[in-house]
Amino acid sequence: MSPELEQFHQRLRGHAQRDADAVALLGDQRKVSYAELLDEVEQRRLRLREHGARVVALLLDNGVEAMLWDLAVLFEGLACVTLPGFFTPAQRAHCLARSGCDVVIAEAALDDELRAAGYRPGPFWQRPVATGQLLPGTAKLTFTSGTTGTPKGVCLSAASVLGVAQALHQASAVNAPRQHLALLPLAVLLENIGGYAALLAGACLSLPSLQRVGLHGASGVDAPRLFALLAECQPHSLILVPQLLQLLVLAAEQGAFDPRRLRFVAVGGAKVSASLLARAQHVGLPLYEGYGLSECASVVCLNRPRAQRPGSVGLPLPHVQVRLADDGEVLVQGATLLGYLGEPAPAEGWWPTGDLGWFDADGYLYLRGRKKHQFITSFGRNVNPEWVEAELSQGGVIAQALVHGEAQAHNHALLWPHDPAIGDQHLAEAVAQANQGLPDYAQVHRWSRLSEPFSTVNGLLTSNGRLRRDAIIERYRPLLSPTLPTEDITP
Repeated sequence: MSPELEQFHQRLRGHAQRDADAVALLGDQRKVSYAELLDEVEQRRLRLREHGARVVALLLDNGVEAMLWDLAVLFEGLACVTLPGFFTPAQRAHCLARSGCDVVIAEAALDDELRAAGYRPGPFWQRPVATGQLLPGTAKLTFTSGTTGTPKGVCLSAASVLGVAQALHQASAVNAPRQHLALLPLAVLLENIGGYAALLAGACLSLPSLQRVGLHGASGVDAPRLFALLAECQPHSLILVPQLLQLLVLAAEQGAFDPRRLRFVAVGGAKVSASLLARAQHVGLPLYEGYGLSECASVVCLNRPRAQRPGSVGLPLPHVQVRLADDGEVLVQGATLLGYLGEPAPAEGWWPTGDLGWFDADGYLYLRGRKKHQFITSFGRNVNPEWVEAELSQGGVIAQALVHGEAQAHNHALLWPHDPAIGDQHLAEAVAQANQGLPDYAQVHRWSRLSEPFSTVNGLLTSNGRLRRDAIIERYRPLLSPTLPTEDITP
């Protein structure tokens, strides 16, 4: 067992000795105390060992069993492949084949799919495989869905994953959260590592099923179900993506959600607009924006208690170093990936994130969007559309936005509202409101209302909800032409 794993193991044993009856894992149907936790994990380690497991895929809903198996794979020194439920069957088959996965632990609904992929049922789903393409030392293989439909595997070591978990635990320790509620799928690396951080703290990790949370697919949310769960569980800490943050802020503003019991709420995954951050602060959410990427084992920077700068993504966490390239690209060293699945290990050194940013005088990092998404207007101004889109889509009116202005005098937005019944005047007011917080070169001068939202069905969203920009621009190129009639924004 590596030193990092041994330290984690000893921490869990220490919690059991100090407070044996404290609840470690709490699910819909069962709970596991710290006294029981390591025994439960050891039983599962023995079963994996008996069946000669090497690479284990977990295709499980959130719950106690999912975390117990995750810990068993981790402590047994095997590679764990985590696949979210919103991947398509073709994507799951691709990931299983590429990883050389010989054991699958999955929900019963996937039985037919696993048979079709060549797995045979038993205590586990198993199939003989040739040597896979995992890099040596891989403890966690997480798949990112980028600009194509084929997920890309990121190989991470136990040291990197647990280094981030320890940093998250230390960042939140001042506020002493004692109950963490997992709202995102455990297959999402950030939530998975957040669970480790809660266990390092000796807190209760609540793991309701995603149906109970109200999440479905890559981005669907049943808001009443989510608010009912929050009222019932009364958690101290949460990890949110901007979409969930917006829901909580709206609910708090309308008196449907009381944030006063919360002690630490981390938000990341995409840029959060300044207006939404201000609204969150106004309703009393203890919100801390952060930044990370799968290639750096999730979190790199984070605002935290006593070290917070609104609008920034915080200071670098102690397990990494961060600097900027000459063109403003964010570079990271420490806790970086072993390499991509099926590719040679990268040279040691600074990892180019593809994100643009700048530091203030106190070392807080501010992001300006993705380097590859930046466009240049006909006036020679560089604009990152994600920055503008965040301002447009996080005001409560606009659900989706894409901004385009390459070689044009005026930036053009494609818009889809939260409520399809609202009128164009309401959309125009929302655009004008967003423009007030933007410099003139980044403002939206023209916009078009879409006839349907961007989705995975029409091929305009990736499976994890990101815009397929090239596909969108190609499909709507006639609409984006400056020669066609559009809605102009009057200054």
